[in-house]
Amino acid sequence: MTSPKEGSLQAPTRHPIDWRNPEFYNEDSLNEELERVYDICHGCRRCVSLCQSFPTLFDLVDESPTMEVDGVAKSDFKKVVDQCYLCDLCYMTKCPYVPPHEWNVDFPHLMLRAKAIYYKKGDAKLRDKVLTSTDTVGKIAGIPVIAQTVNVLNNVGIARKALEVVAGIHSKAWLPKFESSTLRKRLKKHETKIVPEPVGNTKGKVALFATCFMNRNEPGPGEDFFKVYEHNNILVKLTEKETCCAIPKLELGNLDAVEMAKNINITVLAKLVDDGWDLTSLIPSCVLMFKQELPLMFPEEADVIKVKNAFYDPFEYLMLRNKENKFMKDFKHGLGKVSYHAACHQRVQNIGPKTKDTLAMIPNTEVQIIERCSGHDGTYAVKKECHDFSVKIVKPVVNKINQNESDHYGSDCAMAGYHISHIKNDGTQPEHPITLLRKAYGL
Repeated sequence: MTSPKEGSLQAPTRHPIDWRNPEFYNEDSLNEELERVYDICHGCRRCVSLCQSFPTLFDLVDESPTMEVDGVAKSDFKKVVDQCYLCDLCYMTKCPYVPPHEWNVDFPHLMLRAKAIYYKKGDAKLRDKVLTSTDTVGKIAGIPVIAQTVNVLNNVGIARKALEVVAGIHSKAWLPKFESSTLRKRLKKHETKIVPEPVGNTKGKVALFATCFMNRNEPGPGEDFFKVYEHNNILVKLTEKETCCAIPKLELGNLDAVEMAKNINITVLAKLVDDGWDLTSLIPSCVLMFKQELPLMFPEEADVIKVKNAFYDPFEYLMLRNKENKFMKDFKHGLGKVSYHAACHQRVQNIGPKTKDTLAMIPNTEVQIIERCSGHDGTYAVKKECHDFSVKIVKPVVNKINQNESDHYGSDCAMAGYHISHIKNDGTQPEHPITLLRKAYGL
């Protein structure tokens, strides 16, 4: 048998998510596994600084009659689950007991199983169902007059207090603006005559999966992406259509909704791959969904695996081009000091700090990377019961940016960037790395 020490030296591997097995939804079996894993975590405690799940667990243990996991009421196990937003950092950066270790600890996917069981039982709040329905909310809130009204009300104190009371959305949390001029509308007449030159593993043709947020809330970086990629002689276009990648539904535990979204998106994306296109997205969570979570949920589906193999982080793609001397370095402007927050879902893709590597090529530019969670996670930071925890998690990131006295700061995850800016509260605004790259090119 492999000893704990030997097992911990091997690269982590991920088992498929057996979510269609009826045993997956057996709550007694779940509680046995939660107790087993919680006991291992209690004995280790390396992950205490990552998110609120672990302090919650350790407080439950320390305040129990036995001061062990067996003294914690099974009904309190859910308190730990509710604080997990599947950032995956514990699995990829901290835990020494992940597979192939014999203890087989996969904390995030155990939390996912628990969320799926609780969702099946009807434990999900209406607020959370609405917040994770990004396409529906975006379509309604993106109607011109409604968008303007929503954006105004989101900045009115009395309206926000009412929203907190009625919907449980924290009155001090940052909420995104809604754009009636979506990315799809802005690029509708976009044409390019670039003839791509295939290089190495890349085809020089990239279809952008716009994502809900970049299409309806923050279209600017999408336009910057087109400018930067075309400057690098890469043919770019938007996918013909998309629905939400469904990572919000995954985090809610609504796995049937994940499958529904998969059926729509994979059909479109697989055809693009067949037609010779590589794929990317400007939201790391969406990239991770196609590169990891969907392949683990549907490992038997050839099209899912095909899309996985063709999906790239946008800066990963540029650095692959750089290996073949096809990345343009004709920068016009240095950026000075840049504080770059590496988003959790980018870090756990195991591709290395490609965004930092790209920005570091710009002359007169000093990139300082911050590898800590922002605590935003799309919906976590806006919930009344979670917002204060999210602020606690992001404050070290804000402090680091302030200490760096940066000329620019931002994150691969635009929502994380705005959460940082909101807590920073000094009038400065985050800038997506692709926006900074466009500025350096002078485009």
